[in-house]
Amino acid sequence: MPLPNYLTILNADLTQRPVDAVVNAANAHLAGGGGVDGAIHRAAGAEALQKACKALGGCPTGEAKATPGFGLPARWIIHAVGPRWQGGKAGEASQLASAYRMSLEVASDLKCRSIAFPAISCGIYGFPPKLAAQVVKRAIEAFQAGPTALKWIELVFVEPDLLAITEHAWMD
Repeated sequence: MPLPNYLTILNADLTQRPVDAVVNAANAHLAGGGGVDGAIHRAAGAEALQKACKALGGCPTGEAKATPGFGLPARWIIHAVGPRWQGGKAGEASQLASAYRMSLEVASDLKCRSIAFPAISCGIYGFPPKLAAQVVKRAIEAFQAGPTALKWIELVFVEPDLLAITEHAWMD
């Protein structure tokens, strides 16, 4: 099965994507950190972004909030907080789906036509990539079936294994 016409899955630097919004795999304090979060803070301009994040007052797991893109090509950064993996019995899948859905809703509210996502929760938070890929696919398909669908969605990875797992999930 081919990918939907609104989706691309690629190996690239998320901070350099020419989209309206990039999604940051953020922590609940929106304080910056390692991985994707650290890369976005460095590329956008850490001082300005940290000030904007502090003004938002944090973000609960499963939700998303936006700041300007500052030094990124993207106009917006949508900070989405995914769950820490706890074995799958603490609602992690629904929290991850919510983080993606809320990011898409925030993007739509901001009149974005395009968005780029990292693999939220699949790094230090330990979410199993195969399960994450299935959750993400369902969340995106459900959103795109609605009236506020975006024109273009990118799933952006730096790790070839995550890219392959995600491609496989979309081909099933």
